[in-house]
Amino acid sequence: MAAHSRGVRRAPSRRPPGSPPGETPSSTPDPFVRPGPLEAAACWVYGSLPDAPHPGSRSSPRRALDDVIRPALTNGPCFVTFSGGRDSSAVLAAATALARREDLPLPIPVTKVYPDLPEADEESWQRMVIEHLGLADWVRLEFRNGEAELLGDAARAAVRRHGVLWPPAMQAAEAVYTRIGAGSLLTGEGGDAVLGPRRIDPLLALGRSRRPHRRLLSAAAVAASPRPVRRRIVERAVSESHQSRWLRPEALARHARLYADDTAAERLRADLGAWSYTRLRAFATVTHNRVASAAEHGIRASDPLLDPGFVAALAREGGRRGFGGRTATMTALFADVLPPALLARGTKASFGRAHNGEGTRAFAREWDGTGVDHALVDADRLRAVWLSDQPTMAAGVLLHQAWLAAGGPEL
Repeated sequence: MAAHSRGVRRAPSRRPPGSPPGETPSSTPDPFVRPGPLEAAACWVYGSLPDAPHPGSRSSPRRALDDVIRPALTNGPCFVTFSGGRDSSAVLAAATALARREDLPLPIPVTKVYPDLPEADEESWQRMVIEHLGLADWVRLEFRNGEAELLGDAARAAVRRHGVLWPPAMQAAEAVYTRIGAGSLLTGEGGDAVLGPRRIDPLLALGRSRRPHRRLLSAAAVAASPRPVRRRIVERAVSESHQSRWLRPEALARHARLYADDTAAERLRADLGAWSYTRLRAFATVTHNRVASAAEHGIRASDPLLDPGFVAALAREGGRRGFGGRTATMTALFADVLPPALLARGTKASFGRAHNGEGTRAFAREWDGTGVDHALVDADRLRAVWLSDQPTMAAGVLLHQAWLAAGGPEL
């Protein structure tokens, strides 16, 4: 498919929302939100933005989603990042249905393909959705030899230009932006959170069950527990997370505490729990940085499933009790546009090696330990993670920090 040529839209020259505490504006406004020291070490962003007014619209969730998607279709070409998972499939299907109803150009799914990585193969799911939607135009971008890695050519160029950003995959997205050309881009970002299970779900399931199993009883007990108890449970779980492989004990404890504070804040009411995701700094940072990064390539990016209008409509439709789980939510919203097997899908592909391959290993073997905060990070253990057979994106910001500190060497 020929690339479309358009002028580059400049990133906003204003103070980004949700900047880490203590950060002060520079003389040249930074278009990106930067992680703080612990956020860089743990590869996560903590806290919430101030409360915003709740949208007053009475739209249905699908109508609200259409309102978010429509500008991308009318100012196309409209690309949709499409992995074959439930979230990207939902956005693609909703955009396709809207385009046909309103006689707009159809969206163009864009899929990253890794022929050398069988664990990242999603082709059967992807083709199921494409055939169900009857789409003829499908951009499949093949990536071999580490092209899409966090230290691939495109990502290194982006890190040199942007500096360190969260999430680190934002830098590797340059490999897609440069291939598709200017236009609009929709993603499925945030679907796991916004469309996923709510705190109240195990309690409702327990009420429906005649012979509840032990796991359900345990989940219901946690859901009904007061916030301090739930916070302690999350802290214990996070102490065994990916970050435990390289964070020093005090840093890991702080990470666990901050992460648990955010997680334990979810309200029992499903509608209030869903709405809270619109205020989390983590999601706000993803959307803000994606918009700024994509704009450099003349691409207008948006994350429809994180749009406050859509989330408000979803919360209102589900009410206090919600929809009853991930599959039930997907079915309530997208049964008219997606195949049943996709609505109920519970599997995911693995992309660890797609982002952390030989480029990461080559750098790790020569790395002298500079560029990371040694008060927070054990450099030897971090190197072992980069060289392991179980790489993780959770060490990605540190990888970019260390690579820049080393002078951005060629690999």
